[in-house]
Amino acid sequence: MKLIKIIILSIILTAQALAQQGNFISEELNINPLIEGTLLHPDDNSQVPLLIMIQGSGPTDRDGNQSNLKNNSLLMFAESLSEAGIATYRYDKRIFPMLREGKLNEAELSFDDFVADAKTVLTYFQDTKAYSRIYIAGHSQGSLVAMMAAQQGADGYISLAGAGQTIDEVIIDQLENQAPAWGESAKQAFEDMKTKGVAENFNPAIASLFRKELQPFMLSWMKYDPAVEIAKLSCPVLIINGDKDIQVAVSEAEILAKAKPDARYEVITNMNHILKTIEGEILENMQSYNDPEKPLSTELTAIIVDFVKK
Repeated sequence: MKLIKIIILSIILTAQALAQQGNFISEELNINPLIEGTLLHPDDNSQVPLLIMIQGSGPTDRDGNQSNLKNNSLLMFAESLSEAGIATYRYDKRIFPMLREGKLNEAELSFDDFVADAKTVLTYFQDTKAYSRIYIAGHSQGSLVAMMAAQQGADGYISLAGAGQTIDEVIIDQLENQAPAWGESAKQAFEDMKTKGVAENFNPAIASLFRKELQPFMLSWMKYDPAVEIAKLSCPVLIINGDKDIQVAVSEAEILAKAKPDARYEVITNMNHILKTIEGEILENMQSYNDPEKPLSTELTAIIVDFVKK
């Protein structure tokens, strides 16, 4: 009886790990203990292009969700590409298995860790030789992560709502738009971090941005200038931003496009930061962050399919 129970459990686990979705199979694929992800690929083992997807900042999972915000943006994105004949791999940030194992020390986390993980994923799929071409796309913070990884030989790179300035400059600009005093305080705090290694005096209103445990990560992140890094790419580049993005302005994408003149540059009408179509104003935009039924931009999928399959 015990053996039978074990066999039944094995069948259940297998069914969860490998699921049919139309003409594609969804497969749970963990590349190493820190990289746990989902691969959508053809059920006939045909060679198709693969798109590796890197999510944005914060505790964002492979589907584009956080614990209190579920919009399924990256899940919908992956499925839309699969329907168009493009395989995808998306994975959780390393902080998820680290949190689960009780091994996350925020003060020891580096932006370079995320870049290393993206490079590991790219190398893994390059070594399989199972795909006709391999592209890497990064959303928001992931734009820079993917950009750095793409330098090791991706067949193409896509920036989705990615910043064109260093992260300290982006934060200062955002804060100045809310309150000039906050921007001035942040500017001094970042300068202290660069010169002294730590910032101790800043406006209490922006204290969450300058927590002592977070500062090492911020330092490791702001040393990279996206405009410099994107110019290093020799592969085809696609830069996309939505004109309803309330987090990363179109001007950031313009900086990237200027730094990489041969890139394809697209501004999508009515697309917001999480890649969804917004017909109304700010309230609809904000509500979409917690609306998994809100449709993804169809123009986004069409542009990427054209870029990848060209």
